[in-house]
Amino acid sequence: MKLQARKLAIPWLIAAVWLFTLVLHEASVLHLGFVDRLDDTIYDLNLKRAAARIVDDRIAILDIDEASLKEIGRWPWSRDKMASLVDRLYSDYGIMAMGFDVVFAEPDISSGIATLDQLAKKDLVGNKPFLSQYSRLRPQLDFDGRFAETLSGKLLSLGYYFITPGLPPGVTGALPSASLPENVLGGSEKNLVEAIGYGANLKNFQDAAGIGGYFSVLPDADGTIRKVHLLTRYQGGLYEALSAATLSAAYGGEPLAAGVDESNIVGRHYRQPWVEIGGIRVNLNADGGAWVPYSAGTFPYVSAIDVLSGKTEKSLLENRIVLVGSSAPGMLDLRVTPFSKAFPGVEIHAHMIAAILDGNSGFTPPWTHDAILALTLIAGLLLAFSLPVIGPIYGLGLTLLVIAGMVGGYWGAWQKHWILPLAGPLVTAVGLYLLSTAYGFLAETRNKRQITKLFGQYVPPELAEEMSRDPQNYSMEGQSREMTVLFSDIRGFTNFSEKLPPTELAEVLNNYLGTMTAIVQQNKGTIDKYIGDAVMAFWNAPLDMPSHAEAAVQTALDMQAALPALNEQFAARNWPNVKIGVGVNTGRMSVGDMGSVFRMSYTVMGDAVNLGSRLEGITKQYGVGILATQTTVEADDRHVFMKVDDVRVKGKEQPVAIYEPLGLKGGIDPAVNSHAGRFEQAFAAYQHQNWDEAETLLKELNTESPRALYDIYLERIAHFREAPPPENWDGVFVYTTK
Repeated sequence: MKLQARKLAIPWLIAAVWLFTLVLHEASVLHLGFVDRLDDTIYDLNLKRAAARIVDDRIAILDIDEASLKEIGRWPWSRDKMASLVDRLYSDYGIMAMGFDVVFAEPDISSGIATLDQLAKKDLVGNKPFLSQYSRLRPQLDFDGRFAETLSGKLLSLGYYFITPGLPPGVTGALPSASLPENVLGGSEKNLVEAIGYGANLKNFQDAAGIGGYFSVLPDADGTIRKVHLLTRYQGGLYEALSAATLSAAYGGEPLAAGVDESNIVGRHYRQPWVEIGGIRVNLNADGGAWVPYSAGTFPYVSAIDVLSGKTEKSLLENRIVLVGSSAPGMLDLRVTPFSKAFPGVEIHAHMIAAILDGNSGFTPPWTHDAILALTLIAGLLLAFSLPVIGPIYGLGLTLLVIAGMVGGYWGAWQKHWILPLAGPLVTAVGLYLLSTAYGFLAETRNKRQITKLFGQYVPPELAEEMSRDPQNYSMEGQSREMTVLFSDIRGFTNFSEKLPPTELAEVLNNYLGTMTAIVQQNKGTIDKYIGDAVMAFWNAPLDMPSHAEAAVQTALDMQAALPALNEQFAARNWPNVKIGVGVNTGRMSVGDMGSVFRMSYTVMGDAVNLGSRLEGITKQYGVGILATQTTVEADDRHVFMKVDDVRVKGKEQPVAIYEPLGLKGGIDPAVNSHAGRFEQAFAAYQHQNWDEAETLLKELNTESPRALYDIYLERIAHFREAPPPENWDGVFVYTTK
């Protein structure tokens, strides 16, 4: 029991840290931005899924569209034109009410009345005929006065905007009277958005209209508008949004009412703010906002010029609420909503009015914070303690069950128009499952690594890794297969070792063997054994590897390429330079677990293995770093090779063609390619006993780029000039020693 508790201590601790982090977020002590963004995403997806797809003709948009601007002229239009538009809407079309999603902040002087007033005031005060005409004409030219007169007595709401913190403050125009006193919410008003300025209509317009509402809306942190704040606080009063003000006008200008419902749940006191518009109760968030239940449908748009010209059918507007907005380029007020990144701002107010009429605007209840915190804690504790005990399969079932309960509760709350932040509990549940599963996986991997390390004392780690992954399908019994073997050795190691004390020699070998081993493993080779300073490795066992010859040759090239950096490190410690020879051979070999009851080793044997060892030994005879056999060259399509010689090694009757790998195809310096081609031409001349041609080519090569290889063949040619080979000479060089 104690062992089990110790085993579970770490996963429980990890789960506790995750749960504590999410609890701090839900307690508003810590802010996790990604949780808020996920909440927004969940809300948006659910909103789209539940959205109605009908055209709502209770509200119409009077569109100052491109056709209207073309006919009437650029915006703003003269106030007499606006007066005519308003008159026609009420008298000819019988609309219920209207709201302006535009602001009339500047006087209209398009009639020339300002000039006329100046003349009347200064230059022609004594001109009675002028004054008589002035008195008669001025009312007709006072477009603002006519517009104000038209607004008076109508059921409508003028729009304005509030300036909120973070924006440059300012005050223009005249606000309507506050809709409500601050104290109507009994202290909850401190949570409302507080404005620091405004941009409103001319005073005579606002006085005439009486009702006004702000059309400014505040986006969420991601720039998306999901809520409309129906109440905003400004200098001791509460003001209503355009949607609320327009709906109030539609109900005969009935004043707004507001209050707070108080309740006690399990000892906690909650306050639910609300507003009442035309007898319709709307519950609000703590900050005075209401979630807009956007629909997938739209509202009918009517062109302003069609209204002015009488072309619009009366049935489209009669007894409708009309909002004035624009779809014309340059005037179009586009906002980001869950449904679109280019959503007409006027439609936001239309959707809010429709939501109030239908009683389906969303709100976040005052107890939400505590409920979500409790849900996070309860679900988190259940999963945190259970998941490490029951394992990943049953844990997945439990986690899905918990999530299903959360989603079901969220959907049930949605039906009541409660908008709850579900992301925190969801992230808690999913995170706990993933962390528990990840820890279990890592713990299992660690156990496998321990097994691998244990087996690695007897067999190569690569073999142990495969055994731990799929032991039932693996056999260590001997088998014969086509493989590639590599031998490498430090040249002159005896003299090398005599120059260093034993401790430093051990350091040198550890550094050298560590570097070479890493290169073998990077190329997916298996280290067979270390023989003093020599390294033996092979490919295509225990794992199948079709490109085993290519990998072995690349390993040899990488080994040679690693020497300059290694020798630089050695030089810094006054250690001798290291030079190595590498032999590579491909052929049929026996591989398996071989040895005795006292010691077993997974290794390779056979003539092909011995030939690889012989190649490494004769690299120094040719002054080259790497030698490979014909079979390796034939199996390797990636590298370029230069033929070096045909030889008979000790113990072999059949000649063997040996090659020096030059590098990857396509990556060879043209000069190197040229030298290789000319050397092979010289070698062919040498084998045909064309001593003069071979000697000339070799001397040219030696002059351009001296190599011990060229000197060797020049010495052989000099020898054969004095002691010609026998008539049956096949051009093969015979080695009588290993």
